[in-house]
Amino acid sequence: MINQISNEIKEKILSFPIEDKLIFNNKLISLDKTNFSPISETVSLKTVAFIDGGQAEIISAGNFCLSFIRIFAQVFQDNVKKESFKHEFYLLTTAAWKNDELKDGLLKEELFYESKLFPVLGEKLIDETNLFISSNDATIKSGVERAAISKVTNVARRFSELSLAAKLQEKVDYVILDGNLDPTYKNETKFTSRLNGNVSALAKTSSLFTVSGNSPVVLLNKLNSDSCWSYFVDGTTYFVKLHQKAKHVFRFDGNKEALPILMQNSHDAIFLGYPYGLIHTDKFARVSNEERNALRMQFLLRKENKEILEYLSTSNAHEVLDKLG
Repeated sequence: MINQISNEIKEKILSFPIEDKLIFNNKLISLDKTNFSPISETVSLKTVAFIDGGQAEIISAGNFCLSFIRIFAQVFQDNVKKESFKHEFYLLTTAAWKNDELKDGLLKEELFYESKLFPVLGEKLIDETNLFISSNDATIKSGVERAAISKVTNVARRFSELSLAAKLQEKVDYVILDGNLDPTYKNETKFTSRLNGNVSALAKTSSLFTVSGNSPVVLLNKLNSDSCWSYFVDGTTYFVKLHQKAKHVFRFDGNKEALPILMQNSHDAIFLGYPYGLIHTDKFARVSNEERNALRMQFLLRKENKEILEYLSTSNAHEVLDKLG
């Protein structure tokens, strides 16, 4: 059986046609070796800020969710750490039925999620009005079911990362976000529109496919496996290989002039070919399970919060089963 599955994978996934096309933004783009460009070594004293965020669900039930979010930025100059920026806040999201106007002018009752921010460290990065969203909004729901209320935490984190990028773009030469620059959520273009040409993003993973169903990341690495390079896709989107011995190729959105600096920052053996700046920000932005549990206990051990436990019992059945395992 294992041999049959392995052969099926080889036939359906690991084999690919010589001529293939990338599917990007509903367009078919031919893969062409002339789109490769070498990334040249350069000595630069320009400053670059790396930004990432972390989050943890503290307490949650069907009608409310309390999360903790941390946004962290580290500035580097010639691979030397300079100043850093940290913002931490609680996000309380609640559900309420409100009137929603239809296209024909009629009103109907709809379940909306609204949020409030409670800053712990640093200023408030976003306004709560940008997080007001219908539970049936297509940008947060999965399938036919209403979106889980905890989905708003992802939105708040993303908007906060973009907001910090807009603030730092005036203080440094380049800003690098973890992820991409494609707007995904409702109101996200309000934040991406504030970014100038020096803000870019590097994505560890890519969901793009070729016409044959292959991964363009794997395919491009086979076509050019030796040097450091960028491969032009469309607009300001590239695939990049930032170390000649790296096994990984990443999606890059933004200013191509930042690539030599990223290449200089991608020699760490922990993750060869991935900028150390993003490794560093991931470490300091991440909210560990231990930290999440400590924050949860701060709330649940208070006498005035005993009633919250009754709501949590409606949604923690999986946690009970996990403990039994």
